[in-house]
Amino acid sequence: MTRGFYIGRFQPFHDGHYSVVERIADDVDELVLGIGSADDSHTVRNPFTAGERIMMITKSVVDDDLVTYAVPIEDLERNSVWVSHVQSMCPDFDVAYSNNPLVIQLFREAGIEVRQSPMFNREVLEGSEVRERMIHGDDWESLVPAPVVEVVGEINGIERIQMVSDSDSNGG
Repeated sequence: MTRGFYIGRFQPFHDGHYSVVERIADDVDELVLGIGSADDSHTVRNPFTAGERIMMITKSVVDDDLVTYAVPIEDLERNSVWVSHVQSMCPDFDVAYSNNPLVIQLFREAGIEVRQSPMFNREVLEGSEVRERMIHGDDWESLVPAPVVEVVGEINGIERIQMVSDSDSNGG
């Protein structure tokens, strides 16, 4: 049995993330989804809490034929111990998936196999684009799985990101 690891901030979990999960599902039996910056929320860059992101991910992948574990991972400001921090928070995994050069380097130095995943429609499917559309009242729903739209509605996420966006622009 092979277990993979895929880390992202998932702010929010969008169709690009979902496409990567589908691709990884061809390679592994189980997947650990590491929710990065789990300690950060209520900012324009990280509007959603770790718990809210767990809901988005869990509801989005529930029908997939893949056992998944969504695990919150807080930021560490010490890159040299980051991989051991991740390993301490997660079930064991055999291979990590990332396109982030620093993450790739850190895993490789720790002796963990890293596979890069293809990016899907990256110019539109990135968190910053989704968040910008949420702030400005543009169509963001078409960029995320349907369960994410439901979760954002349940938590009044649009109101939140618009509020924190206003406080950011006022120097707050």
